[in-house]
Amino acid sequence: MTRSERQRKPVAVEGVGLTQAQFHILLTLAEGERHGYGIMQEIVRRTHGAVDLGPGTLYRSIKQLLDRRLIVEVESASGDRRDVGKQRRSYSLTPEGIIRTTEEAQRLRSLVKWAEDLLVLEGGQP
Repeated sequence: MTRSERQRKPVAVEGVGLTQAQFHILLTLAEGERHGYGIMQEIVRRTHGAVDLGPGTLYRSIKQLLDRRLIVEVESASGDRRDVGKQRRSYSLTPEGIIRTTEEAQRLRSLVKWAEDLLVLEGGQP
């Protein structure tokens, strides 16, 4: 395998870390089942607009998370009166998704602790 082939290898490999987009999606789903647009809205709300996933990034990341079995697709009735009787695809975490979300949060916490210890962030000891 050439270097360029390795660089193009998909992230959807067991044991590989999560992208920022994937982690935001998992955190959003940790609060409960949501459809794609709802995920996008919640991420923008939670990050005060600092993270605004476009539809391409969102649905590519959702596909990768589905492939890794960290989330599942569930059918739910639309809450919009104009869509009466229509089904909307929603997503929820799997038990493995909960574990990976927790692991990633712990990994990031340890990085923040390291930064604090190095006095890079407030909270570090003088």
